[in-house]
This record gives sequence, structure tokens and C-alpha cells, in this order.
Amino acid sequence: MAQPQAQSFKNHSKIVVPYHYLMSLVLLANVLYTLWQVIRGPGVGSALGLLVALALVGIFWYVRIFPLTVQDRVIRLEMRLRLAEVLPEEMRGRIGELSTGQLVALRFASDGELPELVKTVLDEGIRDRKEIKKRIRDWQADHLRC
Repeated sequence: MAQPQAQSFKNHSKIVVPYHYLMSLVLLANVLYTLWQVIRGPGVGSALGLLVALALVGIFWYVRIFPLTVQDRVIRLEMRLRLAEVLPEEMRGRIGELSTGQLVALRFASDGELPELVKTVLDEGIRDRKEIKKRIRDWQADHLRC
């Protein structure tokens, strides 16, 4: 079995082509078509069709957001446990200062660079996930995420 490509900031985003592109385009086309039907022939049936089309877009959105929210909560817990092990005693009291977004971004850092990076993130007030990820030198891949 082939080894997965080395992960880095540049390629860590996960795009599932059938979901992110194909299904979203089909749902968008459906909304536009049903909107056209409402304009062309207003009525209860066409209005209901538009509502269903919009509901499908909502379902599509939440089917993605709900698991990502759970994933972020799991990462938050995992990172708090990890930081409690790798941070020096004087920094452990600051773990609670890290937001979920900061913890999610820090998860890609190696244990060796985490103490310095956490200190930098907290001292400089860096909240942007991308900025935190760009500062990681020893990227630890995560191939199991959604």
C-alpha cells in the first residue's frame, strides 16, 4: 500500500471532490431551477419546490458543519491532554487561555516545538489558524480527519 503524501500547510486541507464540488453544484442548480420556476409560474407547487431546494442546501451545510464541530471538540480535548504532558510546569496553567481554534491549529505541531509555539501564540495573541499553522516547522500529519 502506498504511503500518503507528506502533509504540510500547503496541502493539509481536505477536499472531497464529489461532496464539495459535484453535490454543491447539483444543489445550486436545483435552487436556481426552482427559483426560475417560481418566477416563471408562481404558485404553491413552485414555492414549495423552492423551499425544499433551500432545505436541501441547509441539510448539505449542516451535514458538514456538525461533524466538524464534533471533530474540533475532540481535538480540543486531545490537545489539552497533550499539552498537559509536553508543556513545562510553568506553562501548564495557561492551557485554558487557548481557544478551540488555536488548539486545532496547534495540533499539527510536533511535541518538541509545541512549548515554544504555544508561548508565542499566547504572548503575541495570535488567533488566526492559518497564521499559527504557518509557524509550524515540524509538521505532524493528520490523515484521519474528516
